[in-house]
Amino acid sequence: MLVTCPAVRKIKEFSSHGHLLRELTLPDDVIWPRHAIQTRSGQFIVCHGRHGNPVHRVCVISADGRHIVHSHGRQQGSDTDQYNWPLRLAVDDNERVFVADLNNRRVTLLSPTLQYVGQVVSPDQLKCGRPGGLYLDTQRRHLYVAGNEWNEEQRVLTSGRVVVFSV
Repeated sequence: MLVTCPAVRKIKEFSSHGHLLRELTLPDDVIWPRHAIQTRSGQFIVCHGRHGNPVHRVCVISADGRHIVHSHGRQQGSDTDQYNWPLRLAVDDNERVFVADLNNRRVTLLSPTLQYVGQVVSPDQLKCGRPGGLYLDTQRRHLYVAGNEWNEEQRVLTSGRVVVFSV
């Protein structure tokens, strides 16, 4: 099991019995990592950035956690090469990467080397508000996107639901 520790820029790997196996410190320019997935080759895919951070992107990090191998994204924004809080990741059998982009209310698809493939879920299709969770069922080829609406006046998340997409 991988645990991403945003404030200290670390990934911690635990055994199935809860024992810490290793702890990786991410490169200095990976600020506020939100989610990490380990690939078959041992590298890590990490999304990072939140309000006030200079960079919002997805990175492939070397197996030792020291180097960025590939990246997609730059400063916060809404263009196809920008994110506004990339929050969750899912990876298919071909190691293509699905990215839940919270404040842009979309899910983006990237190649294994993090080249932009396309938007797989648009804000218009997303009926669950802001995408806060992803699950990819590779056998059924369904992408489950969980989200909530944000009530600005009350400053709370409301109306949680899950929307299913064929991919």
